[in-house]
Amino acid sequence: MLVLALDTATPNLVVGLARWSAAEGVEVLAERAVASANRHAELLTPTIRAVLADAGRSMGDLDAVVTGLGPGPFTGLRVGVVTAAAVADARGLPVVGVCSLDAIGAGARTVVTDARRKELYWAAYAADGTRTIGPAVNRPDGMTPTPPLVGDAAVGSDRLGVPVAAAQVTTAGLLRAAAPQLGDPGSAGPLEPLYLRRPDAVPPTLRKAVSQ
Repeated sequence: MLVLALDTATPNLVVGLARWSAAEGVEVLAERAVASANRHAELLTPTIRAVLADAGRSMGDLDAVVTGLGPGPFTGLRVGVVTAAAVADARGLPVVGVCSLDAIGAGARTVVTDARRKELYWAAYAADGTRTIGPAVNRPDGMTPTPPLVGDAAVGSDRLGVPVAAAQVTTAGLLRAAAPQLGDPGSAGPLEPLYLRRPDAVPPTLRKAVSQ
């Protein structure tokens, strides 16, 4: 099965193409990680095209799509989820969404990424990769991270005061997280982004009277 994987939950946009099977696991054919900050909408489609070209493949070769669902900023997540859904719908392919934190690191670990507002997104995992806590968003004093910590090294270490090993979302990580649904596409749920908190922008509750 040839799978397009993408994630827009962090400032590093990740796109990859991999071959997956239940028996042989993941073989990454091409992958690009682009420092995109808030430019996911501008960079995602060109990066998908570049990854397909790197692997000598086209959209017509795809068998499935996997996308990270966050947690992450509203705008970035919408770009990734909508793009994954559009590609899958256009080609009639199954699409699987996974928690982006599940795709960072492996084994027993606590994953932390920048949630801004002096907060961190985080989740904890057992040795077999099963998520045991989270995903959640907290200030450092509301967290109970268990070493080793991986993810956003600079932000995590600065806010938690303990070492955080640098790691990011990978194509292999996304496909490992999606393996149960790739093996049984009918079990995949709807693509629901993990925002974890309310948006900054809210509709006004009162209308001002129009003066004559």
